[in-house]
Amino acid sequence: MGLSTSFTELFDVEHPIALAPMGGSAGGALAAAVSRGGGLGLLGSGNGDQDWLARELPVLADEGAGKPWGIGFQTWAIDVDAVARALEHRPAAVMLSFGDPSPYVERIRSAGTALIIQVTDMEEARRAVDLGADVIVAQGTEGGGHGARHGRSTLPFVPVVVDLAAPVPVLAAGGIADGRGVAAALALGAAGALLGTRFQATTEALVAPATAKAIVEGRGEDTERNRVLDIARGSRWPAQYTARTLGHPFLDGWRGREDELAAAPHAQQAYQDAVARGRIPALPQWASEAIDLINDLPSAADLVGTLAAQAEDALARAGRR
Repeated sequence: MGLSTSFTELFDVEHPIALAPMGGSAGGALAAAVSRGGGLGLLGSGNGDQDWLARELPVLADEGAGKPWGIGFQTWAIDVDAVARALEHRPAAVMLSFGDPSPYVERIRSAGTALIIQVTDMEEARRAVDLGADVIVAQGTEGGGHGARHGRSTLPFVPVVVDLAAPVPVLAAGGIADGRGVAAALALGAAGALLGTRFQATTEALVAPATAKAIVEGRGEDTERNRVLDIARGSRWPAQYTARTLGHPFLDGWRGREDELAAAPHAQQAYQDAVARGRIPALPQWASEAIDLINDLPSAADLVGTLAAQAEDALARAGRR
């Protein structure tokens, strides 16, 4: 029957599925594969690093088959120049997450590019509506990677944002890793779903093989939200955003002692030394609570179609009941 929504119509894509623009790991090959598969691939630019973009944008152009794509930024980590450089490549969308998007809205609009704003609480959701976002992503705390320290779960958060934002399309994010999750998002009134961890476990993702393996073998109860690893690695992430990760030796040693860790440069140096010696992963292993549902490493292009078919089947079954 096909899953046509206001999101698929806005971007002229086949399926109501988008790639979370995971900083560093959602590179050109992954974004291109999701777009080729009929979803919307979003390049994970993070802080807008010019060298990274110079490497990944040509890959996206070569492999994207002319399909719509976008680019995502960590709003707290960029400036107007980063957005301006990205717009030169004519993305279909720019997604802004984690921070005040208002300094960049007019630049994006003047380029004729769709503005996607990710929100983690109702204050951010109201601001996104006021700023005239073309799409709003409602992120629940189940998601892997960074999110609100005091956010809300996806199931109750998404329909509240849908009601607030109507008729603006809303994508559900956080703890969605199979077609049943996509179907649930649609049932909640969302126009689609944005998935991160599920796409990390694909052949095109820019993640270490050990991380992909850990996601496939991990369980939701192995994940937790924390700031420890951001502090240990000297990241400038704002304190209101914690990160859901798999377990980690440094987390075990410093859990609940964030202030002490922040004041202990010798501990932060110990973290860097352990990374250099290969004793711990170079990056934390961001992971959603939904990793129990991830058990393979397919091509992202194939995965999009699989997710859509699963969603259609789930909705059909629910209708029959």
